[in-house]
Amino acid sequence: MAEQTPASETEARKSRHLDICLEDDVASGLDAGFSKVRLRHEALPECALADVDASTTLLGRALRAPIVISSMTGGTDRAREINRNLAIGAERTGVALALGSQRAALENEALLDSYDVRAVAPTVMLFANLGAVQFNYGVTVDDARRAVADIRADGLYLHLNPLQEALQLHGDTDFRGLLAKIASLCANLGKPVIAKSVGSGIAVSTAARLLEAGVAAIDVAGAGGTSWARVEGKRAGDPRREALAETFAGWGYPTVEATAALRAAFPAACIIASGGVRSGVDVAKALALGANAAGIALPLLAPATKSAEAVVEVLEDTIAGLRIAMFASGCRKIARLREALHCEPSSRSGSDAT
Repeated sequence: MAEQTPASETEARKSRHLDICLEDDVASGLDAGFSKVRLRHEALPECALADVDASTTLLGRALRAPIVISSMTGGTDRAREINRNLAIGAERTGVALALGSQRAALENEALLDSYDVRAVAPTVMLFANLGAVQFNYGVTVDDARRAVADIRADGLYLHLNPLQEALQLHGDTDFRGLLAKIASLCANLGKPVIAKSVGSGIAVSTAARLLEAGVAAIDVAGAGGTSWARVEGKRAGDPRREALAETFAGWGYPTVEATAALRAAFPAACIIASGGVRSGVDVAKALALGANAAGIALPLLAPATKSAEAVVEVLEDTIAGLRIAMFASGCRKIARLREALHCEPSSRSGSDAT
């Protein structure tokens, strides 16, 4: 591939991203919407908590719980331990794991070790990750195959981040002609491709183009969690640039509304709801809205800097919350959660509203 950004610069940027997410308030100015969703309370569930089964399948793979650890980091020395702890947590709890962008490893093979977690997570459903716009800056389908093969991944997350790139100093902002390249990637990679926003959501019309291009799933990654506009503003070290970024703190489609809109438009599509998912109850609500799984990132980042056991504890508590929410709404199986949806917010913001 053609090297667009010096590897050392990419590594420094990723390390600064970690510091900002751990230390600063970079929450979206929009609420993800989970507080507006109500599941019925079933006072007589006619089952035991032990009867509740939170297992599912995602793209043909069995999971013990419908959770994806969302993409966070890679490409730095400190990311190696974070990713290993996340991978161990995923292995022990039976959830899926998506790694951070592997652009750094494509630029510098010495950084591949920060993504290589198969030794500690041999059975985990694992996703590689690349930025879609990088296919306009020298990345090829062969590079994508290598990114998947290098970590023995089961699929590829392809993140779509025009707002982040526009606010990033010297960001890659040429998104022209990408849909055809995404279609070529889907046709030739040999693994499922999941299209993912970066904290701003995906509109119905955009999802339609992506699904037509051959993506296997849509991760809405809606507004309500981390605002990558705010992250880039704080990273810039320039008050004017940060002030500009703050004007986009409330940009995008909230996760709940985007999820509901996409499920209504695409009844058979595989949809992952991420962005502001903070508990097992939120996971249950996302599933009731029609998501096949929910993605979690920020609640796991600080624990992952400490130990694998800390990650396991957060995941176990999240899964316990999901199972209790299912029990308290009278749902032994995940498929029944759709019937437990008591109050669903408007899906206008997840459509083509501007």
